[in-house]
Amino acid sequence: MADPRGFLRHRRATPGSRPVSLRLKDWREVYEPMDRDQLVIQASRCMDCGIPFCNNGCPLGNLIPDWNNLVHKTDWRRAIEALHATNNFPEFTGRLCPAPCEAACVAGLSTEAVTIKNIELTIIETAWAEGWVQPVMASKRTGKTVAVVGSGPAGLAAAQQLTRAGHDVTVFERADRIGGLLRYGIPEFKMEKHVLDRRLAQMEVEGTRFRTNAYVGGPTDHPDRVSATDLADEFDVVVLAGGATDWRDLPIPGRELDGIHQAMEYLPLANRVQQGDLERPPISAEGKAVVIIGGGDTGADCLGTANRQRARSVHQFEIMPEPPAERDAATPWPTWPLMLRSSSAHEEGVERMYSVSTTEFVGDGGAVTHLRGHRVDMVIDNGRPTFVKVAGSEFEMEAELVLLAMGFTGPETDTAVSELGLEVEGGRVARNQRWQSSNPDVFVCGDMGRGQSLIVWAIAEGRACAAAVDEELMGETLLPSPVRPTDRPLT
Repeated sequence: MADPRGFLRHRRATPGSRPVSLRLKDWREVYEPMDRDQLVIQASRCMDCGIPFCNNGCPLGNLIPDWNNLVHKTDWRRAIEALHATNNFPEFTGRLCPAPCEAACVAGLSTEAVTIKNIELTIIETAWAEGWVQPVMASKRTGKTVAVVGSGPAGLAAAQQLTRAGHDVTVFERADRIGGLLRYGIPEFKMEKHVLDRRLAQMEVEGTRFRTNAYVGGPTDHPDRVSATDLADEFDVVVLAGGATDWRDLPIPGRELDGIHQAMEYLPLANRVQQGDLERPPISAEGKAVVIIGGGDTGADCLGTANRQRARSVHQFEIMPEPPAERDAATPWPTWPLMLRSSSAHEEGVERMYSVSTTEFVGDGGAVTHLRGHRVDMVIDNGRPTFVKVAGSEFEMEAELVLLAMGFTGPETDTAVSELGLEVEGGRVARNQRWQSSNPDVFVCGDMGRGQSLIVWAIAEGRACAAAVDEELMGETLLPSPVRPTDRPLT
């Protein structure tokens, strides 16, 4: 490396954020760009560790020491080449990935981890600004056809790889715009949508075709329905990348009251306002006492959205106990650490409540006004957590808008999955080690086969699935395959 003692000379520094009072007045991204000269210093903190565990911590196998070294040498052009070698969309992961690579950074053993995520983002934004991100055209066409169902990060990664390999790829999306949760699930303050649109424009020039309002395997009476069976007959291969969108509900007394919504009913409407589709969101937190049930990333997205809509108060519930401030001993380096994490949204105003179970919604005139709950103790039984009520801990809280952000149970199966008769195991579409479902012409990648996971895993699975499809169609492939399915092989 250019400076093997850089991690001793320099402290970790991260980008600043716009003041809370300012950023709550708009929907622009929270974090400010970091000065490139400062990034060069931060890149010098990448030590000559010999075995870069960050590579293994990243599902994409990003060449992190390589592009850190190139940034330290201010060779930004070669840095983006090294970054694009393993990651189709570093502008997405640089904003949205929780950075398991940093958790595995060797420097983090004795000091602070290298700011890998911010360096990655600066490399790709520099490349866009300099005009270095250009369409990559296939050298020849194969005449093979591939349908990709779903336009989230897994589907887009698979589509771009297969298009560049020379296949004729069409992406089908049931929404009116391409992007999946990147478009309608991620709030603008985390990723402005022009970031997505410029990448889609590149893909279109490369030859990827996009079909919106195409609900593959949807209800027979749906006006946008596309037959999954017809699709399988028309295309040589179908890749299912529809995500894990079957949300977890909370079936307790009062659930039918107005004012109780799933996060993915609430967040897309706020994004549609920013897209210009709506003047005001039909579901708004303005002036209301809001309770968010679920302490993960989706709950934080709801929090930031509610604060920008000028909620009167916001509470966020989590059934798990509050994590420790530092890495828990049960999750040692280089594993992903159990520890308290706060997003930019938590800086903007919220009361976080841990070890809480909601038991009933209470309403007036058909609308929710309060909820009831109690505290719990977590007990590990045969390796699995169970939650026991704490005696005398019952409480009631005002709640005029309740947002359920408790994660997803798996893919929706009453769609292409059922129409094609595909096997489902453990709430996921079953697949073998070649990414094939129980129908060998139908491949599965991303959250549909893996379960709810990270954006970096989705991109990695899309790339690996593309390599398997290419090999199936052509008998061999030069496409990289960074990961393998974790599910057991089909028998």
